Amino acid sequence: MPKREMYGVKIGPPVSELIPSNATLPTLRKAAASCQACDLWAKATQTVFGEGRRGARIMFVGEQPGDREDLEGKPFVGPAGRILDEGLAEAGIDRDDVYVTNAVKHFRWEGAARGKRRIHKKPRASEIAACRPWLDQELAVVRPEVVVCLGATAAQALLGPKFSVLKDRGKVVESDLPVKVLATVHPSSILRAPDSESRKAEMIKFAGDLKVVAGLLRTPAKAA
Repeated sequence: MPKREMYGVKIGPPVSELIPSNATLPTLRKAAASCQACDLWAKATQTVFGEGRRGARIMFVGEQPGDREDLEGKPFVGPAGRILDEGLAEAGIDRDDVYVTNAVKHFRWEGAARGKRRIHKKPRASEIAACRPWLDQELAVVRPEVVVCLGATAAQALLGPKFSVLKDRGKVVESDLPVKVLATVHPSSILRAPDSESRKAEMIKFAGDLKVVAGLLRTPAKAA
């Protein structure tokens, strides 16, 4: 069977053919490492799968890995990750209660000159759709109580294309998922604020959204 193509790049079998039976986080991570189900594998350094433990009470879903994450192979280890960690600390959320991942597991970038930082480019809907089965498997294995969508791409991937983060951030919203779901901005948007006062104000709002998440966990932990 000839290889498929997407945007001029030869791609491998769909994710549905890569998912192991009786999946666990380690077996999913191993299977995803060789994923070529969309064109993004060709320019990315590696697959960046989610991190955290099975039974983590909160799953944070971002858009895609960034430059630092692509190089290190771990999600939210760059500047946006530091903002997320600050928000978690401010909201009183234990890092052990958190699983972090992205809607897309490969870094889409463009245009950087050699030796310079590569520039993030928003993934296409087809790339998000190709990667969705990995996210569905993470949800099934981790079984979080709350899913937090970080930014518009993650929110629209899980809640539909008409969802507005700016309109409905920090609120529990209806979804097809069997868990509580809410959305907030992506931490990287705080870094793009034009000045220190704006960044401070955005950080306060972000921490406020995470405090809503913390409030949803003020119940006994579920049995493993």
